[in-house]
Formats: sequence, C-alpha cells, structure tokens
Amino acid sequence: MTPSQEKAALRRQAASLPPADAAALLEQFLALPEIQAARTVLLFYGVGAEPDTRPVLDALLQMGKRPALPVCLPGHQMEARAYLGEEHLREDRYGIPEPDASCPVIPKSEIDAILVPHILLDRDGYRLGHGGGFYDRYLANYTGFTVAVCPRERLVDRVPREATDLPVQRILTDC
Repeated sequence: MTPSQEKAALRRQAASLPPADAAALLEQFLALPEIQAARTVLLFYGVGAEPDTRPVLDALLQMGKRPALPVCLPGHQMEARAYLGEEHLREDRYGIPEPDASCPVIPKSEIDAILVPHILLDRDGYRLGHGGGFYDRYLANYTGFTVAVCPRERLVDRVPREATDLPVQRILTDC
C-alpha cells in the first residue's frame, strides 16, 4: 500500500472518532513560552471534529496578540490573514470560516507561531490532514514555531509519511 492509500484508510478510520475535546490542551497552548512571546499567531478555525479554537482567537486578542487564520488559495496554496472578528469571516469552498478580503494578508515572515490542525498525529509530530496539502506547502519554508494539540484518541504510533510531510515541533497531549 502506498503512503497515500494508507493515509486514505486512516482518514476513514478517524471519521468514526468523537469530536476532539481539547479545551485543556488549548489552555496549555496559550501558556507556552513561545506563544507568550509571540506577536502574531496563525491558528485554524476548528470545524467538524476539530477542536473549537474560537476561545483561543479571543484570548489571543485579549493578550494583545495578532491572531491570523488561513485562507485557501487556488493551486492548494494558503495565505494568512489577520483575524478581525467573527463579522469579518466568510465560509470558503470547504465550509471553513476564513477572513474576508477586508482582513490584511500577513506575510509568513511575521508569523511567530502556528497551531497546526490534524485529523491524527503521531508521536514524532507528523500529522494526517484532510489531504489537500495546504499546510504542507505553507510550512515548507516556515522557520517559526509549530505546535499541535492532540487529545489521546487522536494520537497514533505512526502516520504514513511522504517527502513533503513535516513534523510539528511540539505536541501537546493529554496522555
């Protein structure tokens, strides 16, 4: 079986998992020294089985940080735009809220930390995403801090890897 086929099989298995409850892990995320020191933090807007990151967006604003959310572009590319509040979000073609055109683009070089989404994560920090490759392309030349929050039911021994896959630098888990 190829890594792509293995990933597809894992995605099917993961579909039966309950929604991720990561509220305590997200609190740990906010307390990380790298987040405390960060000026700009890119997060994902949790939908479906992903953790609800709306409280983190609000907490970052209260901390005086500049939160950002991804915007999916043609060609499986991604950019970061400033989060200016729920009223400036619109649903993308995948049904994920993203900043609208009134929100400024934030250059990758200004992003200090990224909370990386996943369906499953392995103990080495490799992630199984939804399969579009948006984050893999974005992270390819990113030099800042990367972290994932991973409830125990979403942590696996090994995720199949391809040459373009990059691990996160830190895993926050409850196991």
